[in-house]
Amino acid sequence: MAYYYRLGKIPAKRHIQFRQPDNSLYFEELVSSKGFSGIYSNLYHTYAPTRIKKVGESIPVPLKILTDRPLLQTHLKTSIAKNTGTDFLEGRKILMANHDLRIAICNLENCKMDYYYKNGEADELLYIHDGSGYLDSQFGRLRFQKGDYVVIPRTTIYRIIFDNQPVRMLITESMTPIETVKRYRNELGQLLEHSPYCERDIHPPQELITETEKGEYTVKIKKGGFIHQYVYEHSPLDLVGWDGFLYPYTFSIYDFEPITGRIHMPPPIHQTFQCEGAVICSFVPRLFDYHPLSIPAPYNHSNIDSDEVLFYAEGEFMSRKGIDRGSFTLHPGGLPHGPHPGTVEKSIGAKETHEYAVMIDTFKPLFITEEALEYVDEKYPMSWTD
Repeated sequence: MAYYYRLGKIPAKRHIQFRQPDNSLYFEELVSSKGFSGIYSNLYHTYAPTRIKKVGESIPVPLKILTDRPLLQTHLKTSIAKNTGTDFLEGRKILMANHDLRIAICNLENCKMDYYYKNGEADELLYIHDGSGYLDSQFGRLRFQKGDYVVIPRTTIYRIIFDNQPVRMLITESMTPIETVKRYRNELGQLLEHSPYCERDIHPPQELITETEKGEYTVKIKKGGFIHQYVYEHSPLDLVGWDGFLYPYTFSIYDFEPITGRIHMPPPIHQTFQCEGAVICSFVPRLFDYHPLSIPAPYNHSNIDSDEVLFYAEGEFMSRKGIDRGSFTLHPGGLPHGPHPGTVEKSIGAKETHEYAVMIDTFKPLFITEEALEYVDEKYPMSWTD
């Protein structure tokens, strides 16, 4: 969850008369989560959000998950991936998936969205690896830039205007809400003093966009493995105001304040977001451990309950060899993983790290997809051999 926010004009109370200049009523819409017991926002439309002009073709979204692949440590050399397309939806390459999560890259050039998009089944988390632009939604205009996480609650209708291309993005779709970390919040939802980020680091939309002209406006809706195409005679960005706790926002990886200690600290100190199926963590530049006998490199670790994905964003990756900017590693539960040979001794005496990485730990087995096969580093499973 974020915090209470409002933009534009709203009535004094919910669910009361709120009239347009011509004395007709504005159309109120409640966007709620977990039925009526989760976070929500109230939106006020110029036109009824239920009124459609026509329904177009439903297009299947291909996804082949390789559940029969041998148990292997996996390196996806996606650093070599150049452009994956020119369209925001078609350019997504889903590389890993399970019932809870989809993890994709989206590297675009000359992309221009001439439609709106709504994910009707999953929250989306965009990590902006390269590029910048605006996300325009019914909640307003949201600026994003390199290093930003863009959190987009499901059913948000949006389009993206990129002002700096080519663009590289890591996109995570979660079937359950993506939230700030529960243990960082007090009983009223405020982020605690010892949280590695605070409300000042969370940036909601700053400018409401109200489009009242009529015409043909296509909204592509992802649901049930299809892209469904709805055409409206009015823009979905016809709001005059809204308020609540549910809206898209950005949080920059550069604003994450690392937690450090005398000896090596476990990965939960890096946690940034939570959902029921996974945790998302941010590795950022930080001072290393200051015990006189400390070993900065991470210790070997056996995942009992999790599969671990690391997306290597920037910098020198101390515990890994042969990893480049934009690569993934997948270390599945059932196998121990740890630093490559020679990196432990090499780390001793180091004072700080300048790496950036995004870690996604899933609570159910994660499988690579057919689209990921072209990036598989066949030598990686044996890379711990001296």
